[in-house]
Amino acid sequence: MERGKMAEAESLETAAEHERILREIESTDTACIGPTLRSVYDGEEHGRFMEKLETRIRNHDREIEKMCNFHYQGFVDSITELLKVRGEAQKLKNQVTDTNRKLQHEGKELVIAMEELKQCRLQQRNISATVDKLMLCLPVLEMYSKLRDQMKTKRHYPALKTLEHLEHTYLPQVSHYRFCKVMVDNIPKLREEIKDVSMSDLKDFLESIRKHSDKIGETAMKQAQQQRNLDNIVLQQPRVGSKRKSKKDAYTIFDTEIESTSPKSEQDSGILDVEDEEDDEEVPGAQDLVDFSPVYRCLHIYSVLGARETFENYYRKQRRKQARLVLQPPSNMHETLDGYRKYFNQIVGFFVVEDHILHTTQGLVNRAYIDELWEMALSKTIAALRTHSSYCSDPNLVLDLKNLIVLFADTLQVYGFPVNQLFDMLLEIRDQYSETLLKKWAGIFRNILDSDNYSPIPVTSEEIYKKVVGQFPFQDMELEKQPFPKKFPFSEFVPKVYNQIKEFIYACLKFSEDLHLSSTEVDDMIRKSTNLLLTRTLSNSLQNVIKRKNIGLTELVQIIINTTHLEKSCKYLEEFITNITNVLPETVHTTKLYGTTTFKDARHAAEEEIYTNLNQKIDQFLQLADYDWMTGDLGSKASDYLVDLIAFLRSTFAVFTHLPGKVAQTACMSACKHLATSLMQLLLEAEVRQLTLGALQQFNLDVRECEQFARSGPVPGFQEDTLQLAFIDLRQLLDLFIQWDWSTYLADYGQPNCKYLRVNPVTALTLLEKISREVRYGKTQRPAEDIQEREEAPVSLRGGHSQSRSGSWACRMG
Repeated sequence: MERGKMAEAESLETAAEHERILREIESTDTACIGPTLRSVYDGEEHGRFMEKLETRIRNHDREIEKMCNFHYQGFVDSITELLKVRGEAQKLKNQVTDTNRKLQHEGKELVIAMEELKQCRLQQRNISATVDKLMLCLPVLEMYSKLRDQMKTKRHYPALKTLEHLEHTYLPQVSHYRFCKVMVDNIPKLREEIKDVSMSDLKDFLESIRKHSDKIGETAMKQAQQQRNLDNIVLQQPRVGSKRKSKKDAYTIFDTEIESTSPKSEQDSGILDVEDEEDDEEVPGAQDLVDFSPVYRCLHIYSVLGARETFENYYRKQRRKQARLVLQPPSNMHETLDGYRKYFNQIVGFFVVEDHILHTTQGLVNRAYIDELWEMALSKTIAALRTHSSYCSDPNLVLDLKNLIVLFADTLQVYGFPVNQLFDMLLEIRDQYSETLLKKWAGIFRNILDSDNYSPIPVTSEEIYKKVVGQFPFQDMELEKQPFPKKFPFSEFVPKVYNQIKEFIYACLKFSEDLHLSSTEVDDMIRKSTNLLLTRTLSNSLQNVIKRKNIGLTELVQIIINTTHLEKSCKYLEEFITNITNVLPETVHTTKLYGTTTFKDARHAAEEEIYTNLNQKIDQFLQLADYDWMTGDLGSKASDYLVDLIAFLRSTFAVFTHLPGKVAQTACMSACKHLATSLMQLLLEAEVRQLTLGALQQFNLDVRECEQFARSGPVPGFQEDTLQLAFIDLRQLLDLFIQWDWSTYLADYGQPNCKYLRVNPVTALTLLEKISREVRYGKTQRPAEDIQEREEAPVSLRGGHSQSRSGSWACRMG
């Protein structure tokens, strides 16, 4: 029973499911019925479903049939009506066909017009489209035409900008046209063309700058010179009312020896033409002379093209090459100042250009690059100047070179370049300048000394007197009181030498100008150079004059007088240096002038030369001596040569009145001693193998003449009989033989108050042998007893001579 209930429940569920599926089939679109049917086949009751489906279909067929039966009459009526309408429709069709035929016939012209209108509208549309397209293409063509024009006029940087606009703004809008593709293909070529042309302009610029660096440098140095002149004027204005003369006024004499030349100007397309201007007109700036636009254009072009680094490397490389060329001095640069000026102008021009490039471009050159170039330039310039300046022998050229170097350094210092090494090098050139000055002044001193007449300067009027005193610091109250005409004690070379020493100091001071040295350094430099002038140059000149073969005693005496006055003037030279350097001599480390020593040495050399010259003159007179040593006649007067000699000595010593007393006395004593010694040698000469007492008497007369000259006091200041002592040896020797006082000589020899104390036994023996030889040959006229006494008395003297030549031993033998 339960099974039956369960079966009945299942059949009810199945029926309900089949009913749902049927409703779904009826209400669902045919395309979506598949899932519904699948659910039927998935179940187990599809047979029963088919039965229900057949039942449902029969039900619907019965409903359709009922509906058709219900509307059949209406359908028949509709068919009847439709048949009627067909006839009317045929009529209407015929009318429409006729109307259409008529319309086609009537509208044929309209259709043609419409076709023409259609073609016009089409053409209008095409034209409008063409105009639109051309409006897009025209800016491109205009920009391209503008680009070509800019290329032709060499406006490369605007051309590059136009090319950029053309490529990025205009061409993309019409890129599908063939001509645009041609343009696009030409753009890289145009860029390369612009790049090459701008580089060519840069090369032309660099070549022009290389050729005209000297013009740029000349202008820059003119500006620096003008600025320095203005600064000097400003500095000098507060000192207008000052009583002290400026250094510049002190240079007036020396300035006349300095000549300057102006460099020639050049012109080129890369340099703006500038006419020569007067000193009082404004000099254009160095940058105003140069057109830097090629550099700027090329830099911008390469920057836009992304090749700035390439451009920078190329520019720096080329400028380094040009720097090496500029720094190579010409081989003959040392011959003229223009050679140095052109060399400096080129260097200044080079660095003025680089400095301008540094400050007007960003990164094309940097400070490290400029400093590197300057270090190279500084080392090469200093080396070149050291080499070429060493060839300069003209102090004026060296001074001009120094001024040019200072201007060169000041110009570059304005542009921020360190120039301390140049000023250090100038200190080296200063030593060379001093050497050239010393050589020049050696010639000046030589000319002064050679042209001097070595006579006191005659003065005939007050004007001449003041002129000489104005040239040389001399004060003598006695001379001032004397009436005209009168004479200065010194000759013309004294004021000339004194003024030339001052000129030398001016020249040394001239070199120290603008070297940024302290007053102490300038003072030290001047004093050291002046000491060299005095101790070396002037001293050598004086020594050469003194040592000349044809120098006379008068000249030597005048040289002594001159050097005495020059020695006194050294203190005025000290004051002169102090006045122009403003450094007191009491300052620590101040160098002292050695002029006093120089003139003392020259005076001593002149004194020695006087002594030597006097002795030579005496020897020349003695060469005229012609004694007849075998004569038996007794003379009554002195020999002629000796009389002339004494007269010469008197006149010579009369010139010594202006000499210092000691010098005159020494010269006189030296002459008398030399005369006595020469007479002694003449008497004892080996060639005189024998002599007579008559000859000895004549010789005695000559000696008496000499003694008379000594007693006459040819030079004041000698004590009584002091000068006669020069002839004491001769006098005692002659007295011994003429008086034949051998007993006294032998008895008193060796005693402090011996009568013949100055007679040397050897000398006496030599003379005795000559006289004894004469006696042996029987040529004497003396009595026999005297002859015997003469031969016997000095036997012990001759014996002593055979064993010893000392006088004391001979006296003991006696």
